[in-house]
Amino acid sequence: MPEEAVLPTLLLLSGQLRESISKTKYKPPEGSNVSVKSTLESLLPENDTDSDTSETLLRIKIRDFSLVCATLASSQVSTSEHLLWIPNSLAISASSAFRELAEAFCSTYTVESLRNISDLGLDLSLLPDEQKLVVELMPRVMPLLKEKVDETSIDKSDEADEISAASARAPVAYAIVAAYQLRWFVTQVGYPSLGKLWSLVIPCCLTALDHWSPEVKGQGMISFIHLAKNVNALEFGLYEDVILDACCQNVASTDEIWDYVVEMSVLLVTCLQPSNPRSFWYEKLLNEMLSHLERQPRNKERRIAWLKHIDPLFNCVGLVLLAHFRRIFPLFFKWMHADDDETILLVLDRIILVVKLTWIRNSPHFERLVDELVNLYKEAALKIEREAIRTQVLQILILLHKCKGPQFEGVWNKHKDDPNLTALSSSLNGNNSTLVQGNKQC
Repeated sequence: MPEEAVLPTLLLLSGQLRESISKTKYKPPEGSNVSVKSTLESLLPENDTDSDTSETLLRIKIRDFSLVCATLASSQVSTSEHLLWIPNSLAISASSAFRELAEAFCSTYTVESLRNISDLGLDLSLLPDEQKLVVELMPRVMPLLKEKVDETSIDKSDEADEISAASARAPVAYAIVAAYQLRWFVTQVGYPSLGKLWSLVIPCCLTALDHWSPEVKGQGMISFIHLAKNVNALEFGLYEDVILDACCQNVASTDEIWDYVVEMSVLLVTCLQPSNPRSFWYEKLLNEMLSHLERQPRNKERRIAWLKHIDPLFNCVGLVLLAHFRRIFPLFFKWMHADDDETILLVLDRIILVVKLTWIRNSPHFERLVDELVNLYKEAALKIEREAIRTQVLQILILLHKCKGPQFEGVWNKHKDDPNLTALSSSLNGNNSTLVQGNKQC
């Protein structure tokens, strides 16, 4: 029987991991009554005299062993206090153990015998052994992880159900560990295989996204980011509106996960609404983000996260951005004079994109934009990144001259004789001469 050939390897690897875990020092986080270390040890199959080696029992043991490996391996990308006790050497050992088990498992089963996968229309012959085992485990693992996360979720239909009540039902540590396990399993599979698993993965990811704990939410967001990069729009099935609504609901998340919120939301809305710039979801999501940024314009982490990830959304909505200028440009004007150079360079990059996409048509912000750019050019003398800043300012001014011509010259005339702008005037005049010559040749 194939399962009899896998069992010795499973028990050997479990014994090795158990020994390594037992030797690792562990102190539960302050205020926690949960021992993650003990929980992981209890999941590892023991080398006992149990005579039941049925395929069903073996697959349960493989599932539990894999969950342990997923938790330990996740510590390499985790800042959670529940996983900080895991040394890097143990995480590496867990990854290696899972790889060895996958090789043993796949060597004893034919592609046709992996029934859970064949039902999903996946060609296992194209996958590495580790991915084969991960996908085989998905139908068993995803419902279990969803249940673990859901145990401490707030029941929104019950007004009396609050965080304290949810935590009383089960320790939130279990949900946090389950969320890291979810992320690990999801990120082991890529395109095109992951798209075949959407009906298993998306409900679990949504449950994590709907949780009150930022740690659980964060892992759900990272999982969705991976999904957006590895799943076609059609493969999201009937969950499209539910997913995009969840993105909007999570814009108000805490600072520690806002970077994930923005990246996830932008990737998902551009994936699911690629050719619909006037989509309700673009409007709603952009308004939610702008409202949040307007309330905290001086929050450096939030503005940088938004500026770093917003490009794909801008590219998809194109000219529709004009309708949002009254909210976008006041933020840009504030951020152009931020204390940190990173914000300034990111803002200038976004302004370049906005100008190229919209050509600043009939905008009342045009004159102020030129004035703010000129002021920034002078302020840059005291900046570390002054050359990069001034180069981008010049690039934007050249673009504005191209798209506005006489209107630009009318605004620029009040600055051109400023002795602090001699180099900028020279650069603009040289560029303008080149443009005029090029037009004459045409």
